Amino acid sequence: MSLLSERAAGRSKPSASSARHGHKLVATDRLANDGTRADAIPYYTGGHEDQACIRVRAALNLSIMGTVVDIFAQIFRNLWAHKLRSFLTMFGIAWGVGSLLLLVGVGEGFRSGNKRELAEFGRNIMFIFPGRAPAVKGSMNSAHPYLLTYQDYVDIRKQAPHVGNACPVLSRTDLHEVSEFASAGVEILGVEPQLNEISYLPLKEGRWLNEMDEEQGRNVIVLGNELLKTLFPGRPAVGAFVLLNGLRFEVIGSMPHLGRGDNTWLNMRGYIPFPVMATYFPLKGENHQNSISFVEYQPRMTAEHQLAQDDVHKIIARNHVLDASDENAFDGWDSIQESKMVGTIFDVMNMFLGAVGMVTLALGAIGVINIMLVAVSERTHEIGLRKALGATNRSILFHFFLEGLLLTVSSGLIGMGLATALMAMLGTVRGPGGFDPPKLVPMSAMLAIGSLTLAGVVAGLYPARKAAMLQPVEALRQE
Repeated sequence: MSLLSERAAGRSKPSASSARHGHKLVATDRLANDGTRADAIPYYTGGHEDQACIRVRAALNLSIMGTVVDIFAQIFRNLWAHKLRSFLTMFGIAWGVGSLLLLVGVGEGFRSGNKRELAEFGRNIMFIFPGRAPAVKGSMNSAHPYLLTYQDYVDIRKQAPHVGNACPVLSRTDLHEVSEFASAGVEILGVEPQLNEISYLPLKEGRWLNEMDEEQGRNVIVLGNELLKTLFPGRPAVGAFVLLNGLRFEVIGSMPHLGRGDNTWLNMRGYIPFPVMATYFPLKGENHQNSISFVEYQPRMTAEHQLAQDDVHKIIARNHVLDASDENAFDGWDSIQESKMVGTIFDVMNMFLGAVGMVTLALGAIGVINIMLVAVSERTHEIGLRKALGATNRSILFHFFLEGLLLTVSSGLIGMGLATALMAMLGTVRGPGGFDPPKLVPMSAMLAIGSLTLAGVVAGLYPARKAAMLQPVEALRQE
């Protein structure tokens, strides 16, 4: 067999014994043991030596695995030898983590529930209702009521520069609805087709009102979910007919259930074209010609909601001879402002719950630190014995690091698991309106487990390092 590389003069050739066993001599550039360059130091591969290397590597891997197994076995023996101490440590960590996650989870459930309820109205919705005009600014003693008119809506739609969309609404609750199966008496709204662009009005089947229904004055109706169940229990409704105070309307669509639980007021409704409502079912009372119940509108952009409200107030004040700067003269509702107020409340509540959770977490951390300090300090004798038997400072600290890490992480995961299970149980209970079931917040879980793990590991490593720095004889003298 020939040399694969021979770059230096005087390089030794393979022996006959090597050639007979089929060994291959490889020249390679490596560093000698003393750090100098050894050019093309030959080494052999293959044959009996290669098999020996494999056996050595396998033995080394088994040795490492055995060492790791021995370390964990020793850790579990130490924990079992002090069962009560270990249990109290784990209980303190699990309690701190679980309490924090439950507090934050309840707050997050409250936040999401209120956001969901606001979203059920629609996105960025604002209302203007009929109000009372004070004779003297700021005084409601001599105020007289006024009604909104369809012309108010038209002016808002055309002349309010910061209003992006608007819809007039006529509402009557005294109409009688009759199908061939049942009867009901719910709220009927006369609206224009763009209402579903402002409010959240999903369809379960059929279609929504369109411009042709409005232009041709079609007698058509879209049913809310509860009204659908009342008038057509378990039966198809689209294409059927309903009588409104004896007037025949075709059902063109129905809506799914809106809201949670027993909140049915959004579902006990029917929607018909505004011109049909204004013709057959106008508002009752004197001087109610062309009157409407309210106007629903949206700002062009969320940040312009206050400007949109000012535009609407100026138009209403002009049309009804009011003082536009007198807030008492207008009755409205701004879901954007309401959302901001609710968000502020949630932020304060989250700060409070977070502070309570952090105090609970800190108390748990103090308990863990005390227990770990005592537990490791009592094992100074054991550390001295290990050093006397040849253990290094690094191996001792690594042992205590693994022990603290295993104890704290497992306890934190147990606390997180218990909190998650309790949240899942609470999720099966129907809460009041505006409350969603508690939700696990991953960032809070990471913070809680990470902080308690850090506290436990540091509390274990500090006395362990002090003991490891002692001479074996001095450590063995410790009681």
